[in-house]
Amino acid sequence: MTMDYGKARELMVEQQVRPWDVLDARVLDALVSIPRDAFVPSQHRALSYADVALPLAHGESMMKPVVEGRVLQSIDVQAGDEVLEIGTGSGFLTACLGRLGREVHSIELHADLADEARARLDAMGLGVNVRIEVADAFAWNTERRFDAIVVTGAVDAIPGRFLQWLRPEGRMFIVRGASPAMEAVVARNGVNGPRIESLFETDLPYLVGAAPAPRFDF
Repeated sequence: MTMDYGKARELMVEQQVRPWDVLDARVLDALVSIPRDAFVPSQHRALSYADVALPLAHGESMMKPVVEGRVLQSIDVQAGDEVLEIGTGSGFLTACLGRLGREVHSIELHADLADEARARLDAMGLGVNVRIEVADAFAWNTERRFDAIVVTGAVDAIPGRFLQWLRPEGRMFIVRGASPAMEAVVARNGVNGPRIESLFETDLPYLVGAAPAPRFDF
């Protein structure tokens, strides 16, 4: 018996995402219209629309659908926005950001994940306004400034360099803190330092290089 992915996608939105207060019509439309199953590694495809995070190579993971919905709603990407994504992963969130914004620049540490994400986006005609670059976010530099930034891995504390890439009215989704009780926030550049809006508790794998230093108890 083959799975009806289209039906599963509709149920995911109606039974998981919408009940978690994701009500933005453009976000819901992106989640309904972009086939998440096409971005999931083949061995996990049956779980494409389940309420679970899914493993990727290199210890990375795809966020739960409900978290992806909250990410997209929280940064309110508009049609003219330029978006930076730190951590391409499977490319699914990249595709959603590309649907919502004018242009997406996505950086990914692992070349194989970047190549696979690019191939998936191109195969579905979703890569026209997306650029994927292999880079380490903690070594990467750019003169560009972005309207919205999505960081798909957790950090111990919000890196100042990430905030520098925001435009004055820009907003960044990022998860910070110590596992298992991390905090998802939206950060904005303010006159007196970043303004932080707390969203919800979650738990994500750390970005490479962003985990807290180990503490030794004597």
